[in-house]
Amino acid sequence: MLDPMNPQPASSPLLALAGRLAPRHGYNATPLPCIRILRSETILEDVPVLYRPGAVFVLQGSKQGFLNGEVYRYDADHYLAVSVPVPFRMASQASPEHPLLAIYFDFDLHLAAEIVTVLEGQVDHDEREKARSLVSSRMVPSIADVLQRLLHALHHPQELAILGPGLLRELHYRVLIGPQGGSLMVALRRNGTTGRIVQSLSLIRERYNEGLSVPELAATVGMSVPSYHAGFKSLTGNTPIQYIKALRLHEARLMIARRKGSIAAIAAEVGYASPAQFSRDFRRHFRRSPSEETQWMREHLGEPV
Repeated sequence: MLDPMNPQPASSPLLALAGRLAPRHGYNATPLPCIRILRSETILEDVPVLYRPGAVFVLQGSKQGFLNGEVYRYDADHYLAVSVPVPFRMASQASPEHPLLAIYFDFDLHLAAEIVTVLEGQVDHDEREKARSLVSSRMVPSIADVLQRLLHALHHPQELAILGPGLLRELHYRVLIGPQGGSLMVALRRNGTTGRIVQSLSLIRERYNEGLSVPELAATVGMSVPSYHAGFKSLTGNTPIQYIKALRLHEARLMIARRKGSIAAIAAEVGYASPAQFSRDFRRHFRRSPSEETQWMREHLGEPV
């Protein structure tokens, strides 16, 4: 009988390959910088996360993402694809007997854009398709197959050197033509209003620690403030100000975990004029103080890379 938290049999080759690549709890690096494997043995609830563009494939255990009243499942039957970095809340189910094992795959955005350009010329698109930052799709055999071949190559350096680039290209392609790949492609295409918002996100990423204002951001991409605000909220589920604050706090969280300086110095580095305001916002967002959050990260996510 299958464990309800593990819809795949424990002898699954995919699960076995991933397990050997993730011997310790938290994120395990692999020979490919764009691939990490998470091992977690704890039930987690209401955890703030900010994922890079890419996809998360859960092989055992399960996760749920929560954004703007929507729930995004990613488990052995579903994967999560992310078109733009977006802060949301996450919960996961795992146990020491059945640890959560998940593959985190970061998009090569230049390669993704190249594939989207090729597909645009060969596939009819529904012009009404709406760009989405998060997409939960049912796992399909073609994606499971390329993941198994990729994990196998990660165990064999010679095979990885020869086949790795092609396998990564295929994985990009499989995600982009997946059940809900159209919503991802609209965001990655960077045309129209969505393209302007994505351009704005890149600007925010570069200058998040500066005093950016919504009128300035809107003007930079040639939009009115109301149109910019509406488009931003539609794509990210956050207002521009909420997004900037979340990005600052997540960046500070990593700096603190990596011991990059005092709390006051890090607060200033991410754009806070007041250390006291930073501490209040940090506790409100993560539900823990900076020192408590650092300890929590080391217990549940391992040493930060």
